[in-house]
Amino acid sequence: MASYVFCFRCCRDGTFGPGHVPLKEVPVVRLDTQHVGNDVVIVKNGRRICGTGAALANAPIAQNKAYFEIKIQCTGVWGVGLGTRKCGINKVPLGADTDSWVLRQDGTMYHNGEQKGKLTDVPQEGDVMGVSYDHIEMNFFLNGAPLSTPFMGIKGTVFPAFYVDNGAVLDVQFDKFYHQPPDGFDSIMIEQSLL
Repeated sequence: MASYVFCFRCCRDGTFGPGHVPLKEVPVVRLDTQHVGNDVVIVKNGRRICGTGAALANAPIAQNKAYFEIKIQCTGVWGVGLGTRKCGINKVPLGADTDSWVLRQDGTMYHNGEQKGKLTDVPQEGDVMGVSYDHIEMNFFLNGAPLSTPFMGIKGTVFPAFYVDNGAVLDVQFDKFYHQPPDGFDSIMIEQSLL
């Protein structure tokens, strides 16, 4: 009976016994509100981007094989890919500088202001775009199907990068994917420093 009373008191008062160690919140990958364009709006707990400009994820891709997705909620001008912390988050579209590699809404792939490729299938509203990256190439998937148009030559510490303009709205998935990632690929892991 005494333990029941103690438990009830803890829940009511928020007090805990001696030696209690509070649980830490497990870090999750989401859109980073510290690395976002001035006119970008981040909602849905860091999972939706709208407004005008770009945002990076709060974690770089450090593991060997990573995967993430976007769902195109509203069309407009948008892009998805990778960028360093130096990429122009207030400039739309990404891919115009040396620090971003993106797929744009019309299926073109850009880096450093140059078109590096073009998808044969152009994504539409409601489609889910998957992105895989293994530090050698970035690949895209449309509704789970590989598009076989790799993006090569990506350098540096990169983060998932997204931009929107002209009414575009993107929902970002860093886990609990719509489609199965390719073999060996998984959600982005946040590096933890060991004490």
